[in-house]
Formats: sequence, C-alpha cells, structure tokens
Amino acid sequence: MSRPEIHMPHGHTRGEQMSWAQYRLYGVVRWLLAVVGRLYFRLEVHGREHLPADGPFIVSPIHRSNLDTPMLGPITHRRMRYMGKESLWGSRPLGWLLTALGGFPVQRGTADREALKAALACIERGEPLVMFPEGTRQQGADIAAMFDGPAYVACRTGAPIVPVGMGGTEAAMPKGAKFIRPVKMVIVIGAPLIPPPPKDSGRVSRRAVRELTDELGHAIQALFDEAQALAGRPNRH
Repeated sequence: MSRPEIHMPHGHTRGEQMSWAQYRLYGVVRWLLAVVGRLYFRLEVHGREHLPADGPFIVSPIHRSNLDTPMLGPITHRRMRYMGKESLWGSRPLGWLLTALGGFPVQRGTADREALKAALACIERGEPLVMFPEGTRQQGADIAAMFDGPAYVACRTGAPIVPVGMGGTEAAMPKGAKFIRPVKMVIVIGAPLIPPPPKDSGRVSRRAVRELTDELGHAIQALFDEAQALAGRPNRH
C-alpha cells in the first residue's frame, strides 16, 4: 500500500521558521484551546515549573487520543513545534492550517531523514518540539514500545526531554470515536531528562540513545499513572 502524498503548502518547507502572522495565529488558537480545556474538560496542568523558560526542549507525551496534541498547546505560552503523521497533510486545507500552527509531517514507520532534519532545525533555533515516542496513538494502561527519535534528537543537540502524562484524553475521545465526551483531563509534566554529552568525535552513541529512551519510558509511565489517577481514571496494569 502506497503512503499518502504529503502536500506541503506552496512555498513552505518542513520545519521552516514561521512568520509573524503564523505566530499570531498560533497564539489565538492556543488561547481558544485553553478556554475549551478549562470549560469543557476541566483541564488541570501540574508541573509547569518543569518547562524551561527559554532555550529548546523536547516534549514527549503519552499518546492515547487525537485530543493529545491540541490539549498540549495550553501547557506553555511558548510556541511549540509538532511532528504529525503524514496523512494529515493529505488534505491541502488541513495541511496549510497545521503548517501555519507549527506542525510538519513525518513518514511513520520509516527513517524519514527530512523530518529528522526539520526537527533538528527547530531545536537549533531554540524552539520547543513535541515528539510522541510511541509514534502513533496507542490504547491501554501501559506505554507501548517506544521509538528512539526523541532520545536521538536530545543526544544530538543536548536539548532536555520533558516527559508528560495525559489523563482522561482516551476516555474523552478513544481511538475510532466520532464524538468527544466532556471528560475531566489532567496533564502532569515531569522533570526534564538531560541527555549525556556527545562523544569527542561528535557522534551519538546508540547505547546512550537506548538508555535515554528507556529512562523516558519509565518517566512517562509514572506520569501517565499519576495523571489518570488525578483525572479519576486510575490505570490498572
């Protein structure tokens, strides 16, 4: 089966620096999502003090719902960049909107070098970047097998990884659901994980990446359990 074609808006490239108008649009959408989160989902965010006030960092959340990405926006006033599945860019209007809001597509299940270059470019400009280590949406109480993408980018750039647990999002809109339920949501942000320094040669150690991925997995699981409990939906392993 062939993959969906990526339709980047005319004149745009993946991970490019965004314009002033796009920054303003992002701010308006983030404010609207914060209002919806508070009123419809009774959204609570714990651990904002763990988010760096400046410089790049990688936000790595659990992924259980299509609501995860929009509900992440209000956790910080800083403008975050997002990696999204390539099929979202199959629609030109949606692709334009996602690009305007800081997103860029990645070919899932492949070594998408262009997406990796875009991610590195965002980090090198000092921008926060959202990367879901499970790749696609999963189900259940336990974190799924994780990709090394966030750990690799962290080890390559020195940017810290901020693990995030999100409780209630799967209950509000599970995989395959057509309607969104007004379920209480809680986001718990963990302490940043600092990658090890690179080798003298500048190359990234595969072992260091794997160990950081394992550490990230344990952190996300603990935060997910905490978020679910605070949302009134404790995990049962």
